[in-house]
Amino acid sequence: MPDATLLMLVEEVRGKTLRRLEGVTPAEAAWAPTGTQNTILWHAGHAFVIVEWLSSQGLGCEPAWPPGWRAIFGKDSQPAQVAAEQWPKLEEVVARLVEQRERLRSAISALSEAELDRAVADGSGRTPRYLILHGLHDEACHSGEIWLLRKMWRRIASAPDLTL
Repeated sequence: MPDATLLMLVEEVRGKTLRRLEGVTPAEAAWAPTGTQNTILWHAGHAFVIVEWLSSQGLGCEPAWPPGWRAIFGKDSQPAQVAAEQWPKLEEVVARLVEQRERLRSAISALSEAELDRAVADGSGRTPRYLILHGLHDEACHSGEIWLLRKMWRRIASAPDLTL
């Protein structure tokens, strides 16, 4: 029987991330406050890459990310150093997030409780359940960053003399 709580978490976290990305303009997606480098686009792509990386470890499969995305959106990435033409459009990232949610739901639904709680083969003692939860927790944090950037963007848009 599929883990209903884990499936619910996928829906809650990914659903919130997708809702927070609705209506984001290209300018808003590419903006980072002065002194920072992480944009809404980066946070969205990072959520995809981290969930893909951790869940694929837990499920024993290869990550299914587009070429170059790990370098652009991975944990050691340097968004300020990425050339403008290398960035995917936000619409592509959103489409990947939607597709990933479907794959993750399907994969979780196919696993028994015992399979979710069996240690992965890397000797770390981590389980598929832990790795998936960890990825979704990280996404939830980045979803909060997306929300904060949107609020900051709106504040600047409503007060043109204000810069951040």
